[in-house]
Amino acid sequence: MTTKTASVISLALLSALAAPVHAGDWPQWRGPSRDGISRETGLLSEWPKDGPPISWKSTGLGEGYSGFSVSQGRIFTQGQRQDQEYVIALDASTGKKIWETVTTSHTYEEGHGNGPRGTPTIDGDRLFAEAADGTVACLETATGKKVWSVNFVQDFGGQIPHWGYSESPLVDGANLIVTPGGRQATVAALDKSNGKVVWKTSVQDPNSRTGQADGAAYSSPLEATTGDVRQFIVFTAKGVIGVRAANGEFLWRYNKVANGTANIATPIYQAPFVFASSGYGTGCVLLKLTAEGGGVNATEVYFNKDMRNHYSSSVLLRDTLYGYNDTILTAMNLATGKVEWKDRSVGKGSVSEADGKLYLLGEDGVIALAEATPDGYKEISRFSINKGSWPTWAPLVIANGKMYLREWDNLYCFEIKAN
Repeated sequence: MTTKTASVISLALLSALAAPVHAGDWPQWRGPSRDGISRETGLLSEWPKDGPPISWKSTGLGEGYSGFSVSQGRIFTQGQRQDQEYVIALDASTGKKIWETVTTSHTYEEGHGNGPRGTPTIDGDRLFAEAADGTVACLETATGKKVWSVNFVQDFGGQIPHWGYSESPLVDGANLIVTPGGRQATVAALDKSNGKVVWKTSVQDPNSRTGQADGAAYSSPLEATTGDVRQFIVFTAKGVIGVRAANGEFLWRYNKVANGTANIATPIYQAPFVFASSGYGTGCVLLKLTAEGGGVNATEVYFNKDMRNHYSSSVLLRDTLYGYNDTILTAMNLATGKVEWKDRSVGKGSVSEADGKLYLLGEDGVIALAEATPDGYKEISRFSINKGSWPTWAPLVIANGKMYLREWDNLYCFEIKAN
């Protein structure tokens, strides 16, 4: 690692999605730019002993670990009840249900918790949600009316992953980017107005003995531009790949960071670098992407086992990654892979960022506020909720002065705006 390379990482800007959003909204998985970072400012610098005030609590979300999208005064998530999966819209001010739309009659059942995992994506007056059985539905945000739907298994020859399809679709201009992971399409672009295929690509691992295309993992795609090449970065069941945004053409792949069980974390892109991580004893990688000959090459900068993201993704702030090395919260320098500090914190969990602070949610219902600094773990406040039998796996969402927390069937809304 050269000083020049580290400097480039330090000065590069995080890539952002093109779709306009309201400043305080959280319209998709991991927030406005798919990086776990809120644009909110003026938030409480510390919390009371029992936590910030609860604005309201709502029940009736159903089974599932689906996260939240917050847009134009409404909250959107997914759930499962009896023999149906659905999308639900709630009033952000009161938590009251506005509408509920069934997207599939399929039910997903698993010992670690039933129901959908993906977070709805909001794009103006339309919403895109992916159910555990691979049904992708486009709904009107105002009414919940279904505009169109497709199914990965029926329409693309996909195979439902062990823990269900968990992807959160990506809106890219006129297209919706999804990962069916099947014989016909590892990645596909759908016309977001009608669900018709714009392009689809079947990406095969040249080292695979079976010759099968990459299946879907549990991660979500993101957009990146390297030189003059715009691409989508996807963590599949076999590795991290890049495909050309214009037509799905395969560009590059890296397999070492994939495990054979579940690749879950969303990669992070800071031009020209990609960071990816997975659990089950695997580790993390920093790749340098280089545009060459109209394509893109990926070169390993480092690989180590000091950041093994399991069910949650890391957050990158300036030069430092904050994430979970399995059960331990870890700060790691992006450029070098050097661990700055590690701490048990709230236990195994997830991390979001807002207003210069880390918002930490342990899977046992413990919530903490900490300084976002590479100089050491500096916890400011913590509290806990009365959690039921299921883990709090959906990450915290910070939007419009509120902090939203899902605990299975329950939704907590905390007031975190400073006076």
